[in-house]
Amino acid sequence: MSPLNIVILAAGKGTRMHSDKPKVLHAVAGKPLLGHVIDCAQQLSPEKIVVVYGFGGEQVPQAFEAKPLLWAEQAQQLGTGHAVQQAMPHLDEDGLSLILLGDVPLIEPATCRALLERATQALVLLTVKKDDPTGYGRIVRTEHGDVSAIVEHKDATEILRAIKEVNSGIMAMPNRHLKRWLEALRNNNSQGEYYLTDIVAMAVADQVPVEAVITDDEWQVAGINSKQDLAAVERVYQTRQAQALLKAGVTLADPARIDIRGALTVGRDVEIDIGCVFEGAVSLGDGVRVGAYSILRDASIGAGTQIAPYTHMDQVTVAEDCRIGPYARLRPGTALANETHVGNFVELKNAQVDVGSKINHLSYVGDTTVGKQVNIGAGTITCNYDGANKFRTVIEDHAFIGSDSQLVAPVTIGAGATIGAGSTITKDAPAGELTLSRGRQLTIKGWKRPVKKSGK
Repeated sequence: MSPLNIVILAAGKGTRMHSDKPKVLHAVAGKPLLGHVIDCAQQLSPEKIVVVYGFGGEQVPQAFEAKPLLWAEQAQQLGTGHAVQQAMPHLDEDGLSLILLGDVPLIEPATCRALLERATQALVLLTVKKDDPTGYGRIVRTEHGDVSAIVEHKDATEILRAIKEVNSGIMAMPNRHLKRWLEALRNNNSQGEYYLTDIVAMAVADQVPVEAVITDDEWQVAGINSKQDLAAVERVYQTRQAQALLKAGVTLADPARIDIRGALTVGRDVEIDIGCVFEGAVSLGDGVRVGAYSILRDASIGAGTQIAPYTHMDQVTVAEDCRIGPYARLRPGTALANETHVGNFVELKNAQVDVGSKINHLSYVGDTTVGKQVNIGAGTITCNYDGANKFRTVIEDHAFIGSDSQLVAPVTIGAGATIGAGSTITKDAPAGELTLSRGRQLTIKGWKRPVKKSGK
């Protein structure tokens, strides 16, 4: 089998984006356009992926430096044919090339495979029929229906402009033909560019079969050229994600008001309210309910857990039957065991909270190990940072922390200990005892509250 080479064209500026950022780095569903195309390419198990970059210099390679990619610079944007010429030195002589576009993010692996299956001895084009084909290269066919050429819109006659079938720019062919055709490209057209589409006429002249796979999914080949295009594709992507969730049995309060910016996996009887955002890898167990306008990133949520509105979670693990929010913030490294409660305006960071413990109101618990059945009162703060270093607090099983307490780390609260409300604890508190730290209460007789002076 011929080795598969994938060339992704990603050198364009995107003038209509009105941005200093390279077009392919603008995001759909929280991921750069080029990232979507690379993900599709990787699912095809190619021998190599070559990305042709240009505008923005090293910004594009730097954004994907963790990916196993080859890079080819197109310093001057002289057309799509010229772009593929830059990639040619990387391609295998006996290989098969698939040309993808870095600004077409909804292309799917199954569609690419349909092209590759027919491309071992042929030039295969992915085409689509558009009601308004303005701006697209037209697919010209013979009277027998065979593809004979692609004519760019700017070079087309009025008769050719009436053709509805257009070129998507995605194509596949053997490299032995591609190399020869690229060397023969000329720029004698209205734009003075080297059009990759000119290889169609060359293939016909060489008696190499030219085939077209027509897709019914216009959005799958939709390119991004403006912020309007970006917004339209974003909504199509999110609508498709929502429909997949509905098909899987998820209850969505409004399918038009959900954003999935990663991979969301769900169990049975999951309910998601409006305005929720899911980023990275998020899993929701059976019976999970997510309240309105919550944001979950790289989070695993156990069965039966209820998340109240406006909760933010980032890199956390939550076990079963927990109650979280509203307005709670769980930061990286936090792990909640079964039946824990984290209430309104509570922030946790790198905190491990064991079974049945409760932090219900207005508290910050950071770099802390909380045991079983602990109650942490309103306004409690673990003082984990001294201005230079972080320290850890340990609160053992069945401890009770009174409201408005400060636990100055490093410190351990023993099992069953009680901390009196309003205490600042700087030393370990023994198990089973009441520990408190308060100043003497005073009443200043005769003191008068200041009043505003007249005329001020």
